[in-house]
Amino acid sequence: MGTNLQSRVRLRPVDLAREHGLSTQAIRNYEEAGILPAARRTPHGYRTYTSLHAGALRTFLALLPGHGHRTATSIMRAVNQGTDEEAFRLIDESHAQLLDDRRTLQAVERALGDLEPTTSPEPGARSGGTFIGPLAGKLGIRPATLRKWEGAGLVRPRRDPRTGYRVYDDADVRDVRLAHQLRRGGYLLEQIAPLIAQVRAAGGLEPLEAALSDWHGRLSARGRAMLTGAAELEAYLRERG
Repeated sequence: MGTNLQSRVRLRPVDLAREHGLSTQAIRNYEEAGILPAARRTPHGYRTYTSLHAGALRTFLALLPGHGHRTATSIMRAVNQGTDEEAFRLIDESHAQLLDDRRTLQAVERALGDLEPTTSPEPGARSGGTFIGPLAGKLGIRPATLRKWEGAGLVRPRRDPRTGYRVYDDADVRDVRLAHQLRRGGYLLEQIAPLIAQVRAAGGLEPLEAALSDWHGRLSARGRAMLTGAAELEAYLRERG
């Protein structure tokens, strides 16, 4: 009975487009991508949609904020092809990624919290800087490790003009200690480099509080968007039968 009712409700591409502020070309593109089920055609070749197509479009648009365009498209394509298990797997992967992102944020916050204020010169400091040996010794790492981090762009010590030795100023020491905390947390150099760059751009750790707060907000928004998308998907699955 529900299917017969759906078949009597005929919608044009413009009807779907207007409801969401989209173009009719976007509706056609969504159908071609498998986001919408295939439309029926009139004898003159015009597309006609039903409430099922309207539900598919609402579901896709609800999935977008939490899962992103590529994954939301894959989810809808799987559902419309009747492979619900594949859709559920894709959703699980998105939730796992969100959890991993939360853990990354927590690790970054712990690393920042573990950094002691640099209020006194490091051992071995001369002329406003610290040499590589004493700094490595204080952290319990090898000088070669510091040189490797320099090669990866995590730290940029200046060179003493007379001796050519590396000299780490307060900002360099801060970057080294932050990198050390993150490395102890299991993070790769390529994962740490962008954070160090952000610390440098902010001019220190304090301005990062706003960035971390924003990061929290974005993760929470993704989580809520996933809940909204799940509710729409459940409704679409019920309507599809």
